[in-house]
Amino acid sequence: MLNFAKKQKQNMKKILVTFIVFSSLSSCSQKEKDNFWQSKDAYFGLKQPNENPEIFAPDMLIDSGIVLGTVSFSADGKAFYYTRAKGWFESEGSKTLQKVYKNGKWLKPSVLFDNVVNPTLSPNNKKMYFGGSGSKVRVSENLSGKWSKPSVLHEKTYGLYNWYATNNPTVFYVASNALQGSKNDYGTYDFCEMMVTPKDTIIKSLGNPLNTPGFDGDFYVAPDESFMIISTKETPTYESELWVSFRKKDKTWADPQSLGDAINGGAAHRFGQYVTPDGKFLIYTKGTSGKDCNFYWVRIDQTLERLKAQANL
Repeated sequence: MLNFAKKQKQNMKKILVTFIVFSSLSSCSQKEKDNFWQSKDAYFGLKQPNENPEIFAPDMLIDSGIVLGTVSFSADGKAFYYTRAKGWFESEGSKTLQKVYKNGKWLKPSVLFDNVVNPTLSPNNKKMYFGGSGSKVRVSENLSGKWSKPSVLHEKTYGLYNWYATNNPTVFYVASNALQGSKNDYGTYDFCEMMVTPKDTIIKSLGNPLNTPGFDGDFYVAPDESFMIISTKETPTYESELWVSFRKKDKTWADPQSLGDAINGGAAHRFGQYVTPDGKFLIYTKGTSGKDCNFYWVRIDQTLERLKAQANL
């Protein structure tokens, strides 16, 4: 009996030690993930901007054509995905590229997929969506660390211009004209919410105050749906500004507010907006033509805090 009790005590001690070691490893893994965003290697080791926008990663992301559109960082900050194209409105030959951090250094960009653009990651980083292609949305799945060949996820008779997943696996945000007009009639596109279930797909415009009588297509939505950054005040030649709307407690959207003159000063195309997973920076595409089209980045967390306070939310 004494021997049995002694063995039980030893077994419990082993279990406890194993649990402590596992918990310590899990904690270290999470800590390493969080710390990378604070490390000297985060964001390719670039000097980080303040609230005045700067060109993001100049001369680091292209060898031909131009960079443009939506970008995405992985949750741990060690992979970056973006689009390269021959020209401003040339879809032929477009590519999605990746730049990854491996063995203590950032590798040169490499082509991930041909003929898909605007990569956006699901919050759990298990899926990558590609929009901006008429009525089709494509998806790639992360299988044991490798991305599968993109396949058509949704193909509708109406247009689907941009696509963002949220923390809710059945709720997506899209730019679409599902309720009116031809898929090529971009003036009818609205910012929309899309509910996707095995039985049905329900899409509805977010209405006022987000949408306008013209094209509403370029946006970013936070994974928790707490705010949207939209391209708005668009001119007939597609110049636009970046404004933010916060979601109110009743689930409606507050009146959009300008992100300020530092971001919106001067006429330019502004699109592909994206907030980094650490919540600190806004990355977006800006240009007046293909010749000066670049990714820009700017510190955004404090700006968003100020604007939310001004909205009394």
